[in-house]
Amino acid sequence: MANLNKVMLIGNLTRDPEVKYLPKGGPVAEFGLAVNRSYTLDNGEKRDETTFVDIVTYNKLAEIVEKYLKKGRSVYVEGRLKLETWDDKQTGQKRSKMRIVGEVMQMLGGRDAAPGGGSSESSYGGGEYEDGGRPLQRPPSRTPARTPAPSDPDLDPSGDEIPF
Repeated sequence: MANLNKVMLIGNLTRDPEVKYLPKGGPVAEFGLAVNRSYTLDNGEKRDETTFVDIVTYNKLAEIVEKYLKKGRSVYVEGRLKLETWDDKQTGQKRSKMRIVGEVMQMLGGRDAAPGGGSSESSYGGGEYEDGGRPLQRPPSRTPARTPAPSDPDLDPSGDEIPF
């Protein structure tokens, strides 16, 4: 049976990323993302809904997150769902939390993007990054290159020759 665990989100950071280090020294960046949705009820009333999501990134991507992302910054995150479970030390009860493990990230807006910034990208931080911290390489488009239509020199004037 086939399985798929893929999440794609665009939202704004709710807090500055918090970076910790694993026992072997690898960085882990955690941050919150607010994802907004607007909709209209049957009676015409407009509503807004915000979903808050916790994101975690590792290794080189965590370093990029720490360096470039700040509260309010717009970002695209692609990753997978992960359910974490643990025993609460105070109550002894089982606890769980669903989070997103970020594997690809693209910063939206320019260098000084204000909260909810636009979609223009800059050389500073508009690139896409994958978990290894490498810029994301998309496969080339499969659209065939257009070849110019054959031309007839008697019908297609060139330069100063205008046929009227």
